[in-house]
Amino acid sequence: MPDTPDAKAAGEGKPVGAGRQLLFLREEELRLAQDLLFFGYRDFTAGPDAILAELGMGRAHHRVLHFVGRRPGITVGELLGILGITKQSLGRVLTPLVEEGYVTQTPGRNDRRQRLLTLTEKGEALERRLFERQREWVMRAYREAGPVAVEGFRRVMRGLMGTEARAQLDRAAPPDPRSGPTHPKPRSAA
Repeated sequence: MPDTPDAKAAGEGKPVGAGRQLLFLREEELRLAQDLLFFGYRDFTAGPDAILAELGMGRAHHRVLHFVGRRPGITVGELLGILGITKQSLGRVLTPLVEEGYVTQTPGRNDRRQRLLTLTEKGEALERRLFERQREWVMRAYREAGPVAVEGFRRVMRGLMGTEARAQLDRAAPPDPRSGPTHPKPRSAA
């Protein structure tokens, strides 16, 4: 192997500069990426799946709880855009969450036809329980991989998203904690 900075980095287990060695673009490497995504997602969701199954819920409920928890006061329309599902599909998931006391719906402040969604205390507790189960998996993986790999992972995941999904992520994500201190927005009572 030539004695270049990228070659040295590769020998030390550090990432090789993008475009320098395109061996990762071979079909077998791309199929390995599919396998990694499949098995990673399966194991990442296994813990929450078990918790949800005990409650007669599934991953669709988890997605609603996650995004309503991340964006209290989100409108039904915004949630439909994030999830990329029909109103009817959302209704099958949202109705039981409201009826069982996990989510509240309130009319919009300016447009009373809007429905604003917020987690109840019960919903926050369940969302927190699901998050904590997955947090352990992510923390372990991040620790094992190190900060450079974590940043590479984020770049790859964003690269897998379409333009609209990246825009949704940017709108849904809180400010980057690396950009300095921020003050949390006060939560309005709903």
